[in-house]
Amino acid sequence: MSTTQTVVTLVAAAMVGFSAASVFLRAQWVVQPMADYGVPMTWLPWLGAAKAAGAAGLLVGLFVPAVGLAAGIALVLYFAGAVVTVVRARWYAHIPFPLVYAAPVVGALALGLAA
Repeated sequence: MSTTQTVVTLVAAAMVGFSAASVFLRAQWVVQPMADYGVPMTWLPWLGAAKAAGAAGLLVGLFVPAVGLAAGIALVLYFAGAVVTVVRARWYAHIPFPLVYAAPVVGALALGLAA
């Protein structure tokens, strides 16, 4: 495992963990856009749990690569779903927001697969 892979994975896990905490704490800058996109507020605990599990999976993946691979794939799918949700709601200017969180996950996944 390279230093680059470790650093990118730690950054990805930190960003996704921050995103999960923002959902759990119902930060207004997260909750309001989700409501605008049509996401039911009853989904928030599940969405936060999915992100938290993904962040934890990335960290475990530093020691058990198969877990990191599964977490990376799941998070890429999660953020792809977020992009679809934003597009479906026609908030095109908001497309970069889920992509900012997806980028380090894609990087960690790519580096893990290349190793």
